[in-house]
Amino acid sequence: MMIHRFSFEWLGRIEYMEAFRYQEELKCLRAAGKISDTLLLLEHPHTYTLGARGDPSSFPLDRANLENEGVAFHMVDRGGDVTYHGPGQIVGYPIMDLRPRGLDIRGYVGDLEEVIIRTLKKFGIRGGRSPGYPGVWVDQEKIAAIGIRVDKNGITSHGFALNIDCDLKYFSLIVPCGIRGKGVTSIEKIMDSGIGIDEVSGALIASFGNVFHAEPNLSIAAKSSAGFMGLDT
Repeated sequence: MMIHRFSFEWLGRIEYMEAFRYQEELKCLRAAGKISDTLLLLEHPHTYTLGARGDPSSFPLDRANLENEGVAFHMVDRGGDVTYHGPGQIVGYPIMDLRPRGLDIRGYVGDLEEVIIRTLKKFGIRGGRSPGYPGVWVDQEKIAAIGIRVDKNGITSHGFALNIDCDLKYFSLIVPCGIRGKGVTSIEKIMDSGIGIDEVSGALIASFGNVFHAEPNLSIAAKSSAGFMGLDT
């Protein structure tokens, strides 16, 4: 089986649109073969996003009031409905060429779910899938959302958001992912104890490499965040 190479970058806490513009730059470079597949890991400040085919009724909030409270809102070109991003949630944006891997969109989403399921397992949490609802669940509560875009060149953008110790009240103000009657949870809520974002990030990187049969570029990894652990796959 072919082993691919991938790079990753830790961007820290970054505004949503700044990260979006960076994804667009990397997509062009990946399509031109100038960079390898890349996994961006980051946090966003308080932000709501609504996908291209999302239902506006899932977002019953006044945007002007949100802005006054320092909460951003963006309409975005990914799949999926409305979701929340904020401190204490790790976001992953893979910029990948799916064509050499022979992956279609459904297979890619399934692989992203598997990355998160394996990551949670490292912390003793049993994550799973819910038929018809993309993302990763613990019982009837979603712990990770997935919303992606694949362009005409087969290059991916957007990705996943895993709740570590974020303030879950922001989800209660919307209909997360347009799914009614289900809850949202986090690693901290399940474990009743704190886990550092570096520890979760390291586990994500290792799981990403395992699922996608890829090895991280350790020189870039070290430059991005020397504190990440778990890079051995």
